[in-house]
Amino acid sequence: MALPPPPLLFISFLFSLAFSSSAAAGATTITLSLTPFLPKHPRSSSSAAAASASDDNSSWQSQMLNLLATSSLARAHHLKKHNSSSSSTPIKVPSFPRSYGGYSIDLGFGTPAQTLTFVMDTGSSLLWFPCTSRYACASCSFPSSDPSKIRRFIPKLSSSAKLVGCRNPKCAWIFGPAVASRCHDECASGRNCSQQTCPPYIIQYGSGNTAGVLLSETLSFSEDRKVPNFLAGCSLFSTRQPAGIAGFGRGSESLPSQMGLRRFSYCLLSRRFDDTSASSDLVLYPGRASGPGSGGDRKTDGVVYTPFRANPGLPGSAFKDYYYISLRKVLVGGKAVKVPHRYLVPGADGNGGAIVDSGSTFTFMERPVLDAVAEELERQMANYSRAKGVEARTGLRPCFNVSGRGDAVRVPELSLQFKGGARMALPLENYLVLVGEGSGVACVAIVTDDAPIGPEVSGGPAVILGSFQQQNFFVEYDLENERLGFRKQNCKVE
Repeated sequence: MALPPPPLLFISFLFSLAFSSSAAAGATTITLSLTPFLPKHPRSSSSAAAASASDDNSSWQSQMLNLLATSSLARAHHLKKHNSSSSSTPIKVPSFPRSYGGYSIDLGFGTPAQTLTFVMDTGSSLLWFPCTSRYACASCSFPSSDPSKIRRFIPKLSSSAKLVGCRNPKCAWIFGPAVASRCHDECASGRNCSQQTCPPYIIQYGSGNTAGVLLSETLSFSEDRKVPNFLAGCSLFSTRQPAGIAGFGRGSESLPSQMGLRRFSYCLLSRRFDDTSASSDLVLYPGRASGPGSGGDRKTDGVVYTPFRANPGLPGSAFKDYYYISLRKVLVGGKAVKVPHRYLVPGADGNGGAIVDSGSTFTFMERPVLDAVAEELERQMANYSRAKGVEARTGLRPCFNVSGRGDAVRVPELSLQFKGGARMALPLENYLVLVGEGSGVACVAIVTDDAPIGPEVSGGPAVILGSFQQQNFFVEYDLENERLGFRKQNCKVE
């Protein structure tokens, strides 16, 4: 469902904001809790419900996998479109998994600080939050998510909230340098330039959108850890966005860029089909040096690294936000599959190549890439029949019947090898999902454009490494040295 253009005069009218300065940024490491939103299977205490629990659980599993596959493919469709719409001590933030596929963190904005929930997203850059008591979200009913309880930022309760002016350089971060000439033209036509604000934004996501105005606010981690004049989106309308988005991409407006982070890291909890209050750490390292490589080649113990690639240089392209990495090989059971070179290396037009994205649930592969992987999997699993019916219900492929094999099921390892020799050997739980009572069917948790759940996807990145494949890996974005690092690690915080 398309979001109608927001009533711009109404948006501007909503704000009667005070103007004040903020405290200087703090100088300590920040650790945030990172938590997945996980859907809760409806339970019943009745004996009749208990008797049918097996069939019900299998159906619920298929529906949930289809939901995640659908959202992953929609996310890939969005990412593949190029239109854009000082301290050395780390900061830790708890991160929580969410039922709609993402991982969330809590951040404080305003003076005094108002605590808000955000989905961490390395595939976009703007940070925005549900804003004002009039905030409306359509189609925002998700498992474990009540639209009426969405946390909202109330600007009039903050003494540091300011609308961003049209001539503010940060306005150009979102709308490009041409917005300055637009401001000049409107001033020349007799408008009051001193009150001219940055235009409202509308952002499209894979399965939803949001619209609002830009604010300058104070980001607070504690009383002595504040980031003043932080650019944030104050959204008044959204579709299918039950929480704000914290953009961790490569754009100037992203949280890492505005905070001047040297690096950040996370460890994503393994997903389970139930609710949990468990969380893992998202760690922010402030105090970025003056340029790539200037902070020294410090490496984290046990971590292997691969360099980030330069982003395709398309003017105004959303590709500028992505973390491109050089995927060299895809291996099944230690054997490299044949993948055409054009899918591994991004062209000047932005087509091809691989990116890493915390906002996607299941990894996306362009059809020729997944076809090559599936063909080799089928060859090495020739003793198992395909479960075509489950493939149709879940939107995942290939799926194999593994029932009746007990502990004798043999599945080849799936590995991704990157430039520099870094190899990500995926544990079975990171690329296979078990469907049905007694785990009778195993499906590869990768989506592609020929699945019966969405439109064909073409152009843009050919491989999008999603969060499901990153679970129980320590992942480090080394911004100083322009590289991605990872190692296997149990992400459960004891």
